[in-house]
Amino acid sequence: MTGPASPTGPALSTPPPRPGLVRRTTTHDSLRRSGVERPSELQGHSGLSGPVTLDARGRDVRVEADGALTVLDAARLDAEIDFPRREITRIGSDPGEPRLAALVGVRAASGFRQAVHAALPDERASHSVRFQLLDDLPTAVLVSGYATQWVEPGPFPQWRQGMASQYPDLCAGWVAGGTIIQGIEATGRVPAPFGPPVPPIEGDDPRGWHEVAPLPAHGMRRRRRLDVWRDGAEARVECFFRDSHVDPDGVETAVHEYTVHATLDPATTTFTSCTAEFGALPWPECPLALASAGRLVGQRPDGLRREVRDSFTGVTTCTHLNDTLRSLEDVGALLARLPGETAP
Repeated sequence: MTGPASPTGPALSTPPPRPGLVRRTTTHDSLRRSGVERPSELQGHSGLSGPVTLDARGRDVRVEADGALTVLDAARLDAEIDFPRREITRIGSDPGEPRLAALVGVRAASGFRQAVHAALPDERASHSVRFQLLDDLPTAVLVSGYATQWVEPGPFPQWRQGMASQYPDLCAGWVAGGTIIQGIEATGRVPAPFGPPVPPIEGDDPRGWHEVAPLPAHGMRRRRRLDVWRDGAEARVECFFRDSHVDPDGVETAVHEYTVHATLDPATTTFTSCTAEFGALPWPECPLALASAGRLVGQRPDGLRREVRDSFTGVTTCTHLNDTLRSLEDVGALLARLPGETAP
């Protein structure tokens, strides 16, 4: 395993929820409860066998002038996904939504977000927590495959073959001739990165995050925190993202971590600045994607998910940074719910 390139290391805590703030937090926990763990039992399987159980949660809160939290929105998804096919075999939500049944049989892969729109055509425009949970589901499940690399594999499975020719220049980490492609060409497998250990991120004020269950061995967690607040004539945004994994000894390590800082002009609702920094990334080529965040300057949050999907491609970008930038589409709706603002 290789170590990540990181200038400062992962975040150690979360900024406290201060008055005048609206905060969205989401988590996607991918759990492997029935997988085998010993090489002698693998019989040709790659890593932990069995389905992935997904527990996705999130909430929006507003911090009032007296420091009290007002919950504006909250949602939870519970799903089971066949792996490695990534086909959804069960999905439900709280609050309940019967239309989610249309996603059973859909793969949590390319085409999943179109299936969500077909099943719940009004969900994206709602800027709801539930839509963010659904939008992040396919990449959270994809990244959960990292857990299987912690078990010594048997023979290389068929679905790994051809990856070097299929994915070069997909993003900064998959650049042709880079660490991943060289590793595949040399061994037939994607190299396994080893990230730095991370402490609990909640900090001194547990109110800063929604409640989550402890993450067991081989579990993976995708966290997002989106803060918006007024600073004089400007609106400010901070978006934190981390993928982490708990190893067999119970140690949580970071796989990906980005923080995006942005400002908006409330009058025109356009981004006036946007920068990204990282706390942990798996490959030395990954930081080349950081500059792509600046391409949001002059754009509006509305339509950002489509814009990033269509134009943020190739080796100057990163799949996981792109998903973080996509989540900023909801900034306008969150700004409208700041203390003293009138929601549309």
